[in-house]
Amino acid sequence: MFQQTSYTDQLTFFQKLRSFDYILLFCIVSVGIISGFSMYSTDGGELLYHSRSHIIRLAIFFTMMICFSFFSIRFWHSIGYLFYAIVLFLLIWASLHGVTASGSQRWINLFFINLQPSELMKIALILFLANYYHKLSPVDVNKVRFIVIPISVIMIPVFLVISQPDLGTSILIAATGLIMLWLAGIRVKYYIYSFIIFITALPFVIAFLKPYQKLRILTFLNPDKDPTGAGYQIIQSKIAVGSGGFFGKGYLKGTQSYLDYLPEKHTDFIFTLYAEEFGFLGCIVLLFLFLYLIMAITSIGHSSREAFAKLYCYGLGTALFVYITVNMSMVLGLLPIVGSPLPIMSYGGSAMLSVMVGLGIVMSCHIHKDESF
Repeated sequence: MFQQTSYTDQLTFFQKLRSFDYILLFCIVSVGIISGFSMYSTDGGELLYHSRSHIIRLAIFFTMMICFSFFSIRFWHSIGYLFYAIVLFLLIWASLHGVTASGSQRWINLFFINLQPSELMKIALILFLANYYHKLSPVDVNKVRFIVIPISVIMIPVFLVISQPDLGTSILIAATGLIMLWLAGIRVKYYIYSFIIFITALPFVIAFLKPYQKLRILTFLNPDKDPTGAGYQIIQSKIAVGSGGFFGKGYLKGTQSYLDYLPEKHTDFIFTLYAEEFGFLGCIVLLFLFLYLIMAITSIGHSSREAFAKLYCYGLGTALFVYITVNMSMVLGLLPIVGSPLPIMSYGGSAMLSVMVGLGIVMSCHIHKDESF
């Protein structure tokens, strides 16, 4: 697929350290610092449970990311299928024996963290498909027999996550898989056929949705229909974002957040709190950091020699763009509320772990960009 060259030089520890992409590191650290201050604000300007656990997890998983960066890209290639199989097993275990909360059974109690395997599946799927398409020729990519396996690999976790139930995460996993198929070279006609089938089956799909999922769609279409019930969250979110103005109300001065008008502000709606306190200008800064983060990831993919590294970096960069876009659109009322965390910013150990593992593999691709196998 891509030209390969031999790679015989063994890098020392300090050579690897000097080979880090420090622009990528700067973006990660900057967003991490912003997330720490934002989480501190959700606890009312005190170092309480959410802010303390978020900062501790951020430090631990960032260190883990650095450690993963030193692993050879050949190692990540070799465990691609195994990693997917392990996460799939954890996903099945969570569906059968997992911890139940708020009507969903999607977590595994590991004592130090309630692991949500569906978050790790986002990375496992990218790793699997990058591995699968690594040696596949462009001619074979669009043959039916070579499409069956990727589609199965995507749909199995999607159906498992839907059954938990977690429609939002299942949609993001499906989107991640479709992104990888697109990057691998699947023809547009397959997407057109799939879109036609989806539109045709949409009435039947809606019939199988849970009542609260149907309510979210109706609330998105008309949030003012039930302003004190189903539409309350999104209405308050838009009020908070709008009240921030250009410069914001100031750090620790967000009235919508501090007067508890805005529920779940530490998870999926962390951007709302940030926008109220730092305004349009602060949002632009955060968006530019995310933009540079994604550009750094895709740049690493571009400079890598191996098809595996290229596909992985392009896939993760595009997937992060989708996750960020969905979260921000959701809190602004442009999309239905689907339970999509904002990468690095939102509270949640599993989401943080998933992103840091993914970024660690990206950094490994950069350090070992001349490696071939």
